[in-house]
Amino acid sequence: MTDHLKILLQYLMPKHLFSRLVGRLAAKEGGRLSQWLIKRFIRQYKVNMSEALHEDPAHYQSFNDFFTRALKADARPVVEDEHLLAMPVDGAISQLAPIMQGRIIQAKGHDYSARTLLGGDKALAAPFMDGDFATIYLAPKDYHRIHMPIDGILKTMIYVPGELFSVNPLTASRVPELFARNERVVCLFDTAAGPMAMVLVGATIVASIETVWSGTVTPPAGKRIQRWDYDAATAPRLAKGAEMGRFKLGSTVVCLFAPSKVTLSKQLLPGTPTRMGTEFGRINQH
Repeated sequence: MTDHLKILLQYLMPKHLFSRLVGRLAAKEGGRLSQWLIKRFIRQYKVNMSEALHEDPAHYQSFNDFFTRALKADARPVVEDEHLLAMPVDGAISQLAPIMQGRIIQAKGHDYSARTLLGGDKALAAPFMDGDFATIYLAPKDYHRIHMPIDGILKTMIYVPGELFSVNPLTASRVPELFARNERVVCLFDTAAGPMAMVLVGATIVASIETVWSGTVTPPAGKRIQRWDYDAATAPRLAKGAEMGRFKLGSTVVCLFAPSKVTLSKQLLPGTPTRMGTEFGRINQH
């Protein structure tokens, strides 16, 4: 199948319906079908089960249980230096660069609005203008829990409805404003490095996006932007390296930082594999 046809089919297919049907199948517990899917997936994508807290595929009651599997306690050591940011996920760098005039690079020849990515609120987007961003793509084989790069206090969570295009590199290079048009969950934190946004982007067959403080955010999906603000009494506080969310089937995380607050690692070029807990960057000292 040609690349052009692959993209055309994504425009034509009922992506939400297909994704929700796959989600129901992935959530189905027990039975030979679940075990067959899990074992086939491990073989197909060469998943390293030696890192999993439970190595035996038979432990998992559903495909979702397997896909969001926990790792052994020592599988992902987190950088200890308080001035270092920790990589939030296993995956690969899609793009990493400054935010230029409010625009974020998606791929060669494509960019999109940081304000739109965050749900359209100008005041929420303002602290990130001329800051820095990193987009990290999680492939099917990757560990799919998302962790904190730095200690943070949650201030706001926003659900933004949208499309469910695939977020693989081919689609990112062909579909304009992909990450700002897909369904997503925006999490805004206060940190020692200033404000930080972590945007969990949905995709085709992503059955669910969850956070540790609210559980499943989507589905059920809505057609309106929804926002939750947290005060000092209710705000979740998460330490560097702590789990903050997870994808049930793979997707992408976009991290935004305020201007001059961090220096992201210059070794993280597009295509560079990432490993949760390793050095992501450094907090700038003023």
